[in-house]
Order: sequence, then structure tokens, then C-alpha cells
Amino acid sequence: MSCTHLSAALVLAFVLCAAGCGSSGGGGSLPGGTPSTPGSNPAPTSGPAQAKLVMVVEENPAYEDVIGGSSMPYLNSLAAQGALATEYYADIHPSIGNYLMLTSGRIETILNTSTDIFSDDNIARELNIAGKTWKVYAEDLPQAGYLGGDTAEYLRHHNPFVYYSDVANDPVQAARVVPFSQFSLDLNAGTLPDFSFVVPNAIHDGHDCVTPGCTGSDLLTAADQWLQTNVSPLLSNSQFSTNGLLFVLFDESQTLDVRHVGGHVALVTAGPRAKSGARSATFYQHENTLKTVCLVLGVTTCPGVAANAAAETDLLK
Repeated sequence: MSCTHLSAALVLAFVLCAAGCGSSGGGGSLPGGTPSTPGSNPAPTSGPAQAKLVMVVEENPAYEDVIGGSSMPYLNSLAAQGALATEYYADIHPSIGNYLMLTSGRIETILNTSTDIFSDDNIARELNIAGKTWKVYAEDLPQAGYLGGDTAEYLRHHNPFVYYSDVANDPVQAARVVPFSQFSLDLNAGTLPDFSFVVPNAIHDGHDCVTPGCTGSDLLTAADQWLQTNVSPLLSNSQFSTNGLLFVLFDESQTLDVRHVGGHVALVTAGPRAKSGARSATFYQHENTLKTVCLVLGVTTCPGVAANAAAETDLLK
């Protein structure tokens, strides 16, 4: 989230969460708080052993700026072909809490500048326990295993895996955090892991301008072009097209929403496991997406509040 919106967002987040985060069914909590979960009727935690799930997380625009607009025609084409969650809301402001909720089922911190390491359960740990493979593919990451701060257009707080003790304290696990250039190599070699977490750089995820003075439309266009360049080969790849599922979602909305703290954002699923043409008006948040990851990949213990969240089964075949 940009510095312009950070102060107001933090104040709003603390005020609303003090009154009870997710009082309308929303998930998440501030550190030390009592979590709540959106959705109901949790789905059974089982799924195809050979599924390939790829998640791409974008930044900041509101649902209304993305879906049906002219700035992201490729993403809208994916939504038309695949499935779209129309009532999807981020959990918190600023960015980092959403990334952590998406991977641990907890809002561990709301400080983008945090250097803390968290020992709570997380999806990396559970994937390892389940015997599943995973990688983080981060654009502008200087080398595999890099756990340091921002560099070039890589923003550390957009990469939640480096905050978990399982990764930060284990060089073998840290080596699974690789530059995005490795993604096409693994794709072409047929060696994509079971779970791929893709982190575009700050120019390609809609966070920063390519040139000074660019507009919101310019931000979205740059992100959409990057998606088309990198997602099209994935969707046509024989390994993925057998049993693959793509998530493209946004961490938070820069438009503040008094109903659900993080704002209304888009979630699109595509690939052979997505339900073609589906539109879900169910209220979902990042913990529901984490539960869906667990379901699709056959992870029986899902971290944090995702354990009791509903999976997004109405978006899946």
C-alpha cells in the first residue's frame, strides 16, 4: 500500500478491529486478537494429489477499477473464461497483514517495515509435512535463498515466506525462494512444484509507476501486460493443463471500505480446475483462499483461521 494511504488505513484498521474485526463475518485479527473467519460450512480437506496450483498476488486497486474496466483486458478475459469471486475482501491495511493471512491464516503484523520472524504454523510448513513441493518465484530477487530487504523493484513485504521461521532459519527451505526467471525454466522443464507463489516486482504488480506521473490506468495496464506475457505460457503448458489451477488476486484495495477493513478486491481463478464462467457472490477473504490451497493440494491441516474457513469450492470444478 502506498505511503499516501498508510496513516489513514492504519487508524481505520485499529478502530474497526478494536470494535471487532470481521463482525460481519470477515476474517483476521490484529496480533494477539481473536480471529474470526468468513464463510461457513468448511469443505472437506482433501484433493487431487497431482494438482499444480499457481498463485499470483497483485497490488492495491479496487475491484471496480479492475473488473469490467478497460485497463486490464487480459485479466478480464481470464475472469470470463474461468471463475470470479465478486464479493472478495482483503483483511486489513497495509499490505503485509494480507500476505501473512494468505499464507499463515494470521495477521502477524501490520508494519510493512517489520523484520520479525514468526514461528506460527504456515503453508510452507504444512506443504512440507504433506510431502508437497513449493517455491516462491519473486521478480528482481537477486539470488535463490535471498532473505534480505528491498532491492531493485523487489519488495520484501510482498514475499510472506521469508517471515516464517521454517524458511528464515533453514537454508534448505530458503533455497525454495528463487528469482522469477526460474519460473519459465521450471515450466518448460516440466518441474513446476505443487504450489508456486509468484511475486511480481513493484512495477508489474500495480504498486509503482513505470515512469513518474503515471496514472492508475497506467499501473493496471503494466500489470495486465505482465500477466499476459507470463500467464499465457502457463495456461498452455501441458504439465499445467492436465490438472492446474491459477489464482490471480489482489492483496488489498486502496479504496477504504468501512464494512471490511481491507477493501473490495478481485479474485480470479483460471485453468482446468477452475469452474468455467462461474461467478461467486459468497463473501470471501484471504483465509478462504488459503483454505482452498489446502483443499486442492490435499493438505489436511490448514494454518491459523483458515482451518475453520470455507474453501472457495464454487469457483472450482
